[in-house]
Amino acid sequence: MKSMRTVIHGLPVQLVVSHEMSLSMYMRLRYEPSDPYAVRAAFTLDDSDKAVEWIIGRDLLIEGLKGPVGEGDVRLWPAGERDRGSVYIALKPPDGVALLEPPTQDIKKFLQETEAHVLLGSPSPSISTRTRC
Repeated sequence: MKSMRTVIHGLPVQLVVSHEMSLSMYMRLRYEPSDPYAVRAAFTLDDSDKAVEWIIGRDLLIEGLKGPVGEGDVRLWPAGERDRGSVYIALKPPDGVALLEPPTQDIKKFLQETEAHVLLGSPSPSISTRTRC
C-alpha cells in the first residue's frame, strides 16, 4: 500500500548571477499525494515568509538529473559532469531569468521519498507554472 504522506525537503541553492558570483538561497520542495505528478518548489533569500513558488513536473526533475530537459519557462540540466554534484534549474518569469544550482543528492533524496507514492518514471505531463506566496 502506498503512503499518503506529504514530502517536504528544504535545501540550499545558489542563485547564479554570473560566472564569478552567486547568492545563497533556500529552496523548499513539497510533494502532495493529491497531485502525484507535481512538485512545488518555493524559493526564498532568507527565513522570510515571502517566497516565490513554481510548480514543476516531477518527471521533469527526474530527467533533468540525467540530461537537458524542459521547454518554455522551466529547464533543467546537470551542471558540468554528471558526477559534479549539482543541477541547473532555469526559471523564466515574465520579467527575467533565474538560474539556480541545487545539490543533485538533495534532489535525488527528495525524489526517492516521493517514489513511495508514485513510481519514478511513471507517465505524466510536465507541469510548469509560477505563483507568488
